Amino acid sequence: MHVPVMLAECLEYLRPAPGKIILDATCGLGGHTLAIAAAGATVIACDRDAESLERAKENTREFAERIRFHQAAFAQIGEVLAAERIKQLDGLLADLGVSRYQLTAAERGFSLMMDGPLDMRMDRGAGPAAADIVNFESEKTIADLLYRLGEERRARKIARAIVRARPFQTTGQLAKLIEQAAPRTHKIHPATQAFMALRRAVNQEPEQLDALLAAIPRVVKSGGRAVVVTFMSLEDRPVKHSFQAMAKSGRAHILTRHVVRPAEQEIRANPASRGAKLRALEVIGEPHGNSSSERL
Repeated sequence: MHVPVMLAECLEYLRPAPGKIILDATCGLGGHTLAIAAAGATVIACDRDAESLERAKENTREFAERIRFHQAAFAQIGEVLAAERIKQLDGLLADLGVSRYQLTAAERGFSLMMDGPLDMRMDRGAGPAAADIVNFESEKTIADLLYRLGEERRARKIARAIVRARPFQTTGQLAKLIEQAAPRTHKIHPATQAFMALRRAVNQEPEQLDALLAAIPRVVKSGGRAVVVTFMSLEDRPVKHSFQAMAKSGRAHILTRHVVRPAEQEIRANPASRGAKLRALEVIGEPHGNSSSERL
């Protein structure tokens, strides 16, 4: 089973307990969801990936009566709560890391190391795949995307090579082309940032994160908490700035004065946690209704 990142810290800030309703906005394989339900809370478990949700259901069967699953993106949180007839939440968790299952399943098209279809969609039933971007978008669009969403400094060079060599059908073809166009200069594969940028574009990750952050003061009750775990500065910056803006406007109190990082012991046991950063806040203001857990 996938090892949930910074589990103890997430639980410390979320404070799940019987009678509370917590939204796990990135359920993945169910690691955080399981622990929250084990603490007695009811969990609304969401994920865009239908295959991950099915695995999460299997992994959390012990507490099935406390968990309700929904295939949903961040922008659909309001719809999910309406469907569950929930006014507001006691807590919200979002772990923005890509699950190991997605990264190691060649057929999902996320991996640099295993050849598979150039897909990268978290929801395989929605929107264009990565192949549609690299095969049909203009050189300028691809270059801008690689730089803006992946901070790839060699974006123009890579985009030019992509346009000249396309079409591409597999991750292996694209990774090899990028490695030839922009040879390795350090330990990580030279296509790492380009692949990250394509994944973020395909899944509209920046827009979805903005929707999540905007929803927090609306869907989390007064006194409720929100916890977000990021793995790269491109995600941590908007979370930090959004939390600061909420605090400045008097809508929230930041609980993490400094970003919280995983303990050395966790990093040794789970190297994937190395880049994790956790930020948490408590929402301030009058609740909409008598109780966060009140049904519509």
